[in-house]
Amino acid sequence: MKNIFLTTLLCGSLVISAAAQTVEAPLGFEEYDPLSTLKVEENIPTRAKFPFIDVHNHQYRMPDQDLDKLVAQMDSMNMGIMVNLSGRGWYQNWEEGTAHLKGGLANVMKSQPKRIAIFTNLQFKGFGEADWTQKAVAQLETDVKLGAKGLKIYKSLGFSGIVDEKGKRVAVNDPRLDPVWAKCGALGIPVLIHTADVPSFWDPLDRYNERWLELKTHPGRKRSATDPVPFVDLIGEQHDIFRKHPGTTFINAHMGWYANDLKKLDSLMTVFPNTYVEIGAVIAELGRQPRAAKKFFDKYQDRVLFGKDSWVPSEYVTYFRVLETEDEYFPYHKKYHAFWRMYGLGLSDEVLKKLYYKNALRIIPGLDKSAFPD
Repeated sequence: MKNIFLTTLLCGSLVISAAAQTVEAPLGFEEYDPLSTLKVEENIPTRAKFPFIDVHNHQYRMPDQDLDKLVAQMDSMNMGIMVNLSGRGWYQNWEEGTAHLKGGLANVMKSQPKRIAIFTNLQFKGFGEADWTQKAVAQLETDVKLGAKGLKIYKSLGFSGIVDEKGKRVAVNDPRLDPVWAKCGALGIPVLIHTADVPSFWDPLDRYNERWLELKTHPGRKRSATDPVPFVDLIGEQHDIFRKHPGTTFINAHMGWYANDLKKLDSLMTVFPNTYVEIGAVIAELGRQPRAAKKFFDKYQDRVLFGKDSWVPSEYVTYFRVLETEDEYFPYHKKYHAFWRMYGLGLSDEVLKKLYYKNALRIIPGLDKSAFPD
């Protein structure tokens, strides 16, 4: 009996100990998502205060897309004009890309000519061949005559996926592209250019990396000094073309990946007066430094544009809330992008109007101005 009793006590202790250990075990970072007990005023605008132009959007079925349905979604959030940057889609051949662009422009003209604008793209198949540069410049001029409002450069330029006839990586500042940038200046169209990725993607994947969760859930985004080059080298190639082509207007996508270092971005804006920035995919950086961000927007109110990037209508609310309200300590819509809380900038109406539409109307030719207030 004593042995049975002792065994029961020991087993019971093990059960209790195991249960206590389960309860007290710390949560993993991925699971930890506490509800804030902070009681503060909340203002959640589902529509922008003023009609706005999204200069950074992607629609990949433009030739056969139901544009009336798309515009209805735009209307629900007070978007006046959408700029589709994927005019040529993902086609590798010039002929296929041209057909896609023509189809998209025709669909827009038929159903929503005042609400949607399209940028064209470069196609790098055959880059380095004797006639590539001449062909690209001629095609760019033709695309603008067809109705394209600007040129969008994808981030693939500069990465190892785009190579020349010798199999060598094509740098962003490859001199064979200089005639393209110059032609954009001559045509009076802007170049919206996305170069590199978030700088943290090049940092070691350890507990000190602010993008640890994103890199864990999206391991393909991790970069190294040889993939393709260090961040500072890659972004330096971009800055080189800004410097070499002062007569061309460049819109630096994602605030040039310096939304987390506004002093650095301030210096770049000073050095390169031909550049603008758009805020796509970096609103979380701005929302965690509301005072510094507001000062930056006030200072560069004539050179900042609204952009979102991925077409997820429900996420625009976060942008409106950061830009328009003075709300405190609210979450971003994707934890793996930003585990921190954000604060509203409370921008003035004057700055909001410039950010939302005035700056875009000034630098993107041919946009309809009738739906926007003075």
